[in-house]
Amino acid sequence: MGTYSRVIELRGHIIDSLTFPKVLDEILDHGADYETEEISIGRTRRDASRARIRVTAPSEEVLDRVLAHVRRLGAEAIEEGDAAVLPAPADGVFPEGFYATTNLPTRVRIEGRWLDVEDLCMDSAIRVRGGSDRPRCVKMYEVRAGDPIVVGYEGVRVEPQRKAPLERGLFEFMSSTASPEKSKERIIRDIAGEMRETKRSGAGKILWVLGPAVVHTGARESFCRILDAGYVDVVFAGNGLAAHDIEASLYGTSLGVSITGGKPVPRGHEHHLRAINAVRAAGGIGRAVEAGLLKDGIMYRLERKGIPYVLSGSVRDDGPLPEVITDSVKAQARMRELFRGVSMAVMVATMLHSIAAGNLLPAAVRTVCVDISTEMVTKLADRGTHQSLGLVTDAEPFLRELAARLRE
Repeated sequence: MGTYSRVIELRGHIIDSLTFPKVLDEILDHGADYETEEISIGRTRRDASRARIRVTAPSEEVLDRVLAHVRRLGAEAIEEGDAAVLPAPADGVFPEGFYATTNLPTRVRIEGRWLDVEDLCMDSAIRVRGGSDRPRCVKMYEVRAGDPIVVGYEGVRVEPQRKAPLERGLFEFMSSTASPEKSKERIIRDIAGEMRETKRSGAGKILWVLGPAVVHTGARESFCRILDAGYVDVVFAGNGLAAHDIEASLYGTSLGVSITGGKPVPRGHEHHLRAINAVRAAGGIGRAVEAGLLKDGIMYRLERKGIPYVLSGSVRDDGPLPEVITDSVKAQARMRELFRGVSMAVMVATMLHSIAAGNLLPAAVRTVCVDISTEMVTKLADRGTHQSLGLVTDAEPFLRELAARLRE
């Protein structure tokens, strides 16, 4: 082994989060070796641990590559200096070597002080303007020529996620696990408890990410009961959820199938188009509510209660409804704006919207993903939302049971 080496340090809950073995694996996987110079393990699960590891590599390039990967897991090179900053060369362009963020709690060292990075989300850069403007994650479309952007990995700390004691709640022991065989009744009961505690403590907002299956499966009324009970603060969905909810309100069908009878109705396949057309003629969902055209359902309640929502478009949308944001960059910007202050997210029966929302949320947001497909639930975690609790079940029984639990 060559003579290039550097000492790194890990601090925090590095044992129960499996960060320590992950760091060792990264070192070996990238062609380097290690020696644990010092390790101090917390006596209880509440105590932090600390480890100093010497990384030795055959070349400076290999060493830099190792350090880049282990820093993402929270490792800190000893005697770190301030974060390096370079100006963005043009609008919408990060400088070469920019630091690519994760969704884990991150700090940067500026003028000798460690500052928390705000608006955390993965696959972004860190802008550091100084003064009263705190360091924050920015997407490429947000950056402007000359903006100071963090480059490299020096002066950046990432805090590994910890697993807290079992007795403290659902999310501390389910941890990113798809649960087709676990007791759904118990999980839903605990989700209801987490939601009540979120509201009781004022810890933050509850975000819902919904797919059109919420309407198709007959779960619409159950979600409306949850909404009426005050457990919905933000909704993210697409044209489909809104169109079929409005179809159900105007025609009593979803995808042309009777909500009450469960059978297709004559010419029912046209109903979603006629519903969209009626709302467009009224000037939008809000105006359809004001005019008395729309009198019940999810979108009716969101408008009446003033609950913010984002409907993001896709190339497959019919219409779309006037409120649908067809520019994906604008939709993402609006989502990030509304996601500030969210502490819990519930994603029901929508793969693409769930992954989109998950990529914009910090890892600290307690996240539930509900889908009939195990592949969908695990894919969310695979795409970076490691904090997600996966529950494999249909939307209707989940929302019906949750609505009942929230009334207890």
